[in-house]
Amino acid sequence: MSSAESLTCLIRQTLSQARLVAETLPDCGGLQLYLLAADFPQDALSPKEMYAALHEPAYWIFCWASGLALARRILREPALVRGKKVLDFGAGSGVVACAAALAGAREVVACDIDPASLQACAANARLNGVQIRLGSDFFALQEEFDLVLAADVLYDKANHGFLDAFLQRAP
Repeated sequence: MSSAESLTCLIRQTLSQARLVAETLPDCGGLQLYLLAADFPQDALSPKEMYAALHEPAYWIFCWASGLALARRILREPALVRGKKVLDFGAGSGVVACAAALAGAREVVACDIDPASLQACAANARLNGVQIRLGSDFFALQEEFDLVLAADVLYDKANHGFLDAFLQRAP
């Protein structure tokens, strides 16, 4: 089974008509992600699917705006990550992790608490021909990083407490 098929099977546990396709991101030097197909019939969600989508959101099926902006910046200015050990916190689809790896980071760790997200990160890394390491628990990663990147996670005030931990991990 291909990565797209595997991820599609995974998301269909929540959204029965969902389909993931490899999309080339705009202005990202050919970076691709498996994302929810644009023709997804959003108006056809059953009440059960709507509930599941709201209570167990699959953030990894989208490329969120700040993740895309950060990936573009990294790819435009590879010196930001080249030769560095990078952590992508709240990795989602892995767009930032993949961009860092493509830009020459020495090591990249994609960290997310959602196991499905980590599967998407791994599939997207394979799609782009890069190596990344996966982590599900930021606090279990007992190591320092040169750079901690976090896109689309600080909108939730509950996550603001991570800022101090980021500074300790990337002094």
